[in-house]
Amino acid sequence: MVIRRHNEADLRSLAELFTETVWRVNIRDYSLEQIAAWAPQSPDLDWWRKRVAGLSFWIAELDGCLAGFCGLGPDGHLDLLYTDYRFQRRGVARSLYQQVEADARTAGIRRLFTEASITARPFFEAMGFRVLREQHVELRGVTFRNYAMEKSIECPA
Repeated sequence: MVIRRHNEADLRSLAELFTETVWRVNIRDYSLEQIAAWAPQSPDLDWWRKRVAGLSFWIAELDGCLAGFCGLGPDGHLDLLYTDYRFQRRGVARSLYQQVEADARTAGIRRLFTEASITARPFFEAMGFRVLREQHVELRGVTFRNYAMEKSIECPA
């Protein structure tokens, strides 16, 4: 597996991976209406460009394919951790998470936080995050349940 920084050429692939994964994986925890609002079938690349701007953003490649991605905001916000549905349970999310946590430590960030889907909550708990609260958020007029989660990390002296 190769973990690397993203570049502009990755944008369409990122959007497609996200859409396919939400439709194939998150569908088990969310309704069709929620999935359609969360991951429209025609991804908006301008929206994606703005979404990843300002994040330290990493790509995982496995077997020559884009297998996942994850971003970290300067405030410790772990954002957009997704693994391609074809590469689930192969260590992609864990590898991306470890890269992001290492970046956070280097930057002196002491607290990581995220909004985890029902689907992703067990992964984040396995990585040491704790649930702060259940949330009901609205996106494109549809309400979703997710979890505000956090993890304290130690930084190098």
